[in-house]
Formats: sequence, C-alpha cells, structure tokens
Amino acid sequence: MEYAHLGRTGLMVSPLCLGTMNFGWETAGTEEEQAHAIMDRALEHGINFVDTANVYGWRSNGKRGEGITEQILGRWFAKGNGRREGVVLATKVFGAMGERPNESRLSAFHIRRACDESLRRLQTDHVDLYQFHHVDRGTPWEEIWQSMETLVQAGKILYVGSSNFAGWHISQANEIARARDFYGLVSEQCRYNLTVRTVELEVLPACEHYGLGVIPWSPLAGGVLGGALAKAVDGRRATDEIRAEVESRRPQLEAFERLCSDIGERPADVSLAWLLSNPVVTAPIIGPRTMEQLDEALRALEISLSGDVLQKLDEIFPGPGGPAPEAWAW
Repeated sequence: MEYAHLGRTGLMVSPLCLGTMNFGWETAGTEEEQAHAIMDRALEHGINFVDTANVYGWRSNGKRGEGITEQILGRWFAKGNGRREGVVLATKVFGAMGERPNESRLSAFHIRRACDESLRRLQTDHVDLYQFHHVDRGTPWEEIWQSMETLVQAGKILYVGSSNFAGWHISQANEIARARDFYGLVSEQCRYNLTVRTVELEVLPACEHYGLGVIPWSPLAGGVLGGALAKAVDGRRATDEIRAEVESRRPQLEAFERLCSDIGERPADVSLAWLLSNPVVTAPIIGPRTMEQLDEALRALEISLSGDVLQKLDEIFPGPGGPAPEAWAW
C-alpha cells in the first residue's frame, strides 16, 4: 500500500477511503458483525482511512440523533488491538440530529454539542478529520472557525474538511481562516465520477490552489459504473431512479463496459483507477457491503490507465471541457 499526503498536510492516508454509510441500515445494510469484519480486513490490507458521519444509520421510525453507524465504529474501536491508533478517522457535522432548531447546521452551539456526541459514540477522544457535511449559508465563517479553533485547542479534532462545497465556498472559507491565522480546510469530499464531472470546473481547481485533498464520494455513481449492464442492478440503492439512469445511459455504458472488457479489467476498477489518475484526488470513498467487494476494490490500485484509454473514457463520458472559464470561453 502506497500512502499519500492528505492535501497539503503531513498526514498520510491510504489511496482508498473506507466509507461506512452502508453500515447499520435496517434493510439491505451491513450488519454490525460483518461491518467489524470488513474494517478488520481493511486494516489488514493497509487501508487506514475511514469515513463516516453522525447522521449515518438512519432508522425507519424517523428518530434522529442515534448515530447508528458511529456507534458501530465505536464498538469496533473498543475491541482494542490498535484499531483506533491504526485509523485516520473522519466524521461529519451538519445534518439534523434532533428536532430542535439548534440541532443541525454549523452554529457554534450545534458544532460543540455534535462533536462531543460523535466522540462519545465513536468511543474516542478525538476525530482526525472533522468535516462540514454541507455549506451553511446562515452562519458566518467567523463563528464557524472560532468553533473549530476551540475544538483543535481542546484536542478534540486535528484537521477540518468540507463536503459538497462550491469552489467559491472553499476560497471564502480558507481566506477567512488565513486572516485568523488558522489552518483552514485541508480536504473536500465531493461527488465525482465519470458520469458527474462538474467539479472539474471550479471545485477541483480551488482544491489544487489551496492544497485540499479531494475525497470523491459515489465513485461508481451508485453502481451505474460498476458493471450495471453485465449484472443485475440490486441492493439498497437499486432504486427506480438508478435503474432509469442505467437505461438513459445505456449507449455510454455499453461502450464503457466494452472498453473495460477490451483491457481486461472490471468496470468498477477502471472507474476508481480513472479517479486515482487525477493528482488532485487523494482517495475515492469505497462503500463495500461485503468482504468480497472490499477485496475486489484493491485491484484499482494496480491499474495504470494509458493515455489512449483515458482519451477513450473522455470520449464516452465527456467532461465539462476543463476548468472554468476556459470550459465555456476562450
């Protein structure tokens, strides 16, 4: 396993990040015993980067604030044997954890409480990467950064990242952090895959400029890029929307899966390898529901896509044309 710096930091993380959003769902989710086994196997493989969020593990009863997935991770850490010490742990804050007006978003009130509750559920004294799950247009950055500074000084978090930010949000956040002599954002977790490339316009250039590591979520587009035509589209995310997406992209997917067959690689592995070929990308998030899916994902780390293959992928899944404004202007 070759490790890479997370953005401009000295922190070394694996080139694949283990996503845990599938852990703990009532239906079609990964049950706790299997989730623990998957995390143990990930450590055996050298994957040291684990991502979660306080809102993961929703329940059908609609009750918020349980943090089921964080609880599953916490009980895994409690087993000891260096599990917590061997992991770069990332979680998130923003989503509603209750019905009261201050139990969501990025107010200082909510951030302080949300962090303490995440630490309790995770059974740890600190989070390595604390991420804003979404931008909060209703809270000034001065308030947000003051909260982050307090958490860093208390030793409860080490680094701060963002998720689902626009390029100008990243710039605004880091310029205000700079004015406060604070380190600012070190990573951005964004939706990025062969079918969704709009972040190439401004988000990726902003990340490159400010030294943020990019952590793509949904690298297989909910399974669309995982060989959807060659196998049945099933599982928790096999919604009518996903099936409609497959049908609407059938000509593209036929060309894509034919190309993968020609080079002798699985579509899922090619999709991950394509992301990893971008130097701004630190680690795509893989969300295995089974041990087999985890083991298979490692193949992507061994694939080096040729210039011809990368060009063909661009022809099948055209991007926006490069960064803005050249993508639409001269």
